[in-house]
Order: sequence, then C-alpha cells, then structure tokens
Amino acid sequence: MTYCVAIKVNDGLVFAGDTRTTAGVDDVRSHPKLHTFELPGERVFVLLSAGNLATTQAVLNHAWRDWNGDPGGVSLRSVRHMYDAAEYIGQLLVRSQRDFSQGGQYSNVDFRATLILGGQILGEEPALYLIYPEGNCIATSPETPYLQIGESKYGKPILDRMIKMSQTSLEDAARCALVSLDSTMKSNLTVGPPLDMAILPRDALAIAHRLRLDLDTPYYAALKKAWGEQLEKVFREALPKFEWEPDPNQQNLPLPPQ
Repeated sequence: MTYCVAIKVNDGLVFAGDTRTTAGVDDVRSHPKLHTFELPGERVFVLLSAGNLATTQAVLNHAWRDWNGDPGGVSLRSVRHMYDAAEYIGQLLVRSQRDFSQGGQYSNVDFRATLILGGQILGEEPALYLIYPEGNCIATSPETPYLQIGESKYGKPILDRMIKMSQTSLEDAARCALVSLDSTMKSNLTVGPPLDMAILPRDALAIAHRLRLDLDTPYYAALKKAWGEQLEKVFREALPKFEWEPDPNQQNLPLPPQ
C-alpha cells in the first residue's frame, strides 16, 4: 500500500510518493511517506518509506532524536558522507525491526520496512540510496538513475523509457515521477493521493520545491488529463496499422475506366 520513487539526474534529485496506508472498503487512511532533514547551505536529506508503519515511524523518531541531541553523537547532522548517512539509517532500521519482533507475541506481523535516502552534503555529489530491511544499501548508477519502493511495477515502464541521467532535466524528471505515480494509482487502488513531492536542485543544499498534490489540485489534474488524452491519441493515430487495415490517410480514388 505504498509507492515511492526517487530520481537522480545531472541537475539534482526528485522525490515523490503517495500517502495511502490502508485501503479497505470502508477504511481509507493516509500518512506522509516523504520526510526531510535540512541544514540549509550545509546538508539536506530526504527519506522515503515503505513497509511497516510502526517501524518507519520508529526510525524517524530515532533519527530526529539524534538530529536534535548530543552534537558529538552520530546523526544525519554529524555524518561526513552520504554513504555514512545511508549506513546510519540502515542501522536504525535494523534496530527498530529487531525491537518490535522480540518477544514473539507478534510473530504473525511483518515488521520489515524499506527506505530510500537521498540528498547532498556540502562538498559531495548528490546521492540516492535504497536501504533494505537487512540494513544494507545500493546506490543509483548512470544505467539505473532511479530507485523505487513499494508497488513499483506499474510505474516502472515510463521511468525506463524517459529517464536519462545526463539528458533529462530536473523538471522533466519531476513530471515523469508524477506520471509514474499516476500510472500506479490507475492500476492499484492501494496506492492513492494526496501525493508528496520534493525537488532538490544540485548544490542548492535546500529543498527548492515541496508539493502536495491531490486529484483536484489544478496542476496535477491538468497533467493527468493531458497524459491520458495524449496517450490515447498516440495509440489511435501514431501506431502503424496492420497490412489488412484501411489506411485513413489514403484517399479513396476513383477506379480507372475499363
């Protein structure tokens, strides 16, 4: 009941996710899955979450406690490198899962969660990491410039076709993320609005744009409408016809006289 995506291009990073946590017939709930930690001009982090909600909230609470705690302790405020930040969040994730699963009274509950951490520290390149429930992580690459968690399959094709790290602009990456989310919501009712988005330009060291988009938000409604209409138009008009189909572009010329 989650879909989050993060994209890295040369111009910066884009983060987007839905907010639905429960999607029963008469029980629909929402909760933010995009969270930010900022020291403008020095460092900025964005965390996307999928999986057990109690686990992800525990990770966030520990991260904020450390952020505001002992200046000499390990935290997102003190780590020197983005990889160190990913390792730190991975350790919090493993600890939170272990704490909830100890005791055995909730043996039928899956406490696992998966996270995406991205951002930039002054003096380093922007980076994105996918953090697994085991605490280990992987980064993006020029061949795979995006990361997904949750219900990823429906929104993946548009990313594979459109995202090129060295060619796609930051704004096009943001539009692509929204189309990816819209495609997922079209096919999976457990992913739903409102949608959260954060855009982090390269070397800005601060979130430039933070958006919350619902179905009736003018920009998202226009994007959704344009995407659906143009997709249908391309399907009906631009795809080549089978050889046995009449060509609508060819005029019916009169037969030559006998």
